[in-house]
Amino acid sequence: MNIQKITIGLLLFIGVPLLSEAKHFRLLDEDSILQKKEWVSLFDGKSLSGWHYFNGKGKAIASWAVEDGNLVSLGHQDDAASGGDIVSDALYGNFELEWEWKCEQGSNSGVMYHVQEGSQFHGTSETGPEYQLIDDVTFPESIFEWQKTGADYAMTPPNTSSKNLRKVGEWNTSKIVFNNGHVEHWLNGKRIVEFDSWTPVWEHNVRVGKWQDYPYYGKAKTGVVALQNHGNKTYFRNIKIKEL
Repeated sequence: MNIQKITIGLLLFIGVPLLSEAKHFRLLDEDSILQKKEWVSLFDGKSLSGWHYFNGKGKAIASWAVEDGNLVSLGHQDDAASGGDIVSDALYGNFELEWEWKCEQGSNSGVMYHVQEGSQFHGTSETGPEYQLIDDVTFPESIFEWQKTGADYAMTPPNTSSKNLRKVGEWNTSKIVFNNGHVEHWLNGKRIVEFDSWTPVWEHNVRVGKWQDYPYYGKAKTGVVALQNHGNKTYFRNIKIKEL
């Protein structure tokens, strides 16, 4: 009996379908990865679809409006329970979030992530780390570096040597990257903040700073995205997110 011929025959009979199936599964896996990494728009330029008041899903939103294709924080707080902040309907864990924004003189706003909702929470900042957006130059009060645009608010100030904030009324581009606790803040193409959540240094900064009385601050690994309504107009457009 020719063992070599039998062996080759078995390989041709069994191996070819297996290789074909392996290729098939690999292609499916690649497709799922591509789907996971697609950008998703969070603002359609026409409506507040996909957003609701913090702790107020279903309520009419009066402190935000759509003007000329921009999502605008009007600055006034018509809803005491939410503070006028709006949050995404969807939750996100690891992500890359990009948006364009501009502010009026004296404006103060921010973008938060991993925000938790529930009756035990009275504001978005109790749980969600914030990318600060503010009029650095003419804000009517003195502000520290950890309060200025691009800061991880009250935790990590921006790198001033690489920060390029445009004038009030001009559009900026910002980005947050969160990947398994590693966080980056970008402003106009430059990384200005970088840190790791949940490390001993991070825990120390929470304990001794503004968030020492907020036990859930920054602890969640998934949550909603929040846009802050906190005085004077701030404009947003081209808000998009990609899950990592």
